[in-house]
Amino acid sequence: DLDGNRLWERDLGDMRTRFGWGEASTPVVHGDSLIVNWDHEDQSFIAVLDTATGDTKWQLDRDEVTTWATPLVVDHDGQSQVVVCGTNRIRSYDLSNGDVLWACGGLTVNAIPSPLMATPDDDVVICMSGYRGSAAFAIPLASRGDITDSTSLRWRLSEGTPYVPSPILVDGRLYFTQGNTNVITCVDAETGAVLFGPERLEGIDNMYASPVAAAGRIYFTGREGNTTVIAAADTLEVLSVNALGETIDASPAIVGNEIYLRTAGQLYCIAGE
Repeated sequence: DLDGNRLWERDLGDMRTRFGWGEASTPVVHGDSLIVNWDHEDQSFIAVLDTATGDTKWQLDRDEVTTWATPLVVDHDGQSQVVVCGTNRIRSYDLSNGDVLWACGGLTVNAIPSPLMATPDDDVVICMSGYRGSAAFAIPLASRGDITDSTSLRWRLSEGTPYVPSPILVDGRLYFTQGNTNVITCVDAETGAVLFGPERLEGIDNMYASPVAAAGRIYFTGREGNTTVIAAADTLEVLSVNALGETIDASPAIVGNEIYLRTAGQLYCIAGE
């Protein structure tokens, strides 16, 4: 609790990740459910725990090797779906019981970017990956069964997608970088049509951090410690490049008029007036 008292704990076992790279999938809370995705080189699984007690609501084995993608929980048509990316399949689980609602193959190995909602009606989810290939899919949440070769996908892309950073959606535009590089593309999230790119972001060489957005601006933070700020627009307009001079792998966080950046050795809070 907020006084530091331990309420419960669970031992999920040892995780043996690919090449010992470690884990990175973030647990997700939705209502009284805690979703934990446990993809690794032994038996992978997804588990949903009770947030108050830690007791297992349901747990299912997954036919997946190590992935680092954080699940996305979306409410659609009166049902909560847990969308989880993976090398073999993107899968949507019914949060209430673990039933697989739909599945879609085609991502690359080492799935890392987080899925996100795409349309104003919240009826499409976008999933992508970009290690040793490129793949992006806009999948209707009303889908059912294996839709890998289905014509029901809203759109798909096969170039320019990110490896570690997640994409970001701002005002109907989807922004993402290629691999871990500074090459950026922006597409219409509804249709997949390219608005600009691929173009290079000045001030950044490569990045692990995911972009964040506020007040009509998008912030891309590179591993060398620079943050390039662009306008949320149909064309690439760099507004500023800000340098901290320390290695940054963590994604920034924005709270009100403050942005938090965690470097290899420091935590910075930079505030507007």
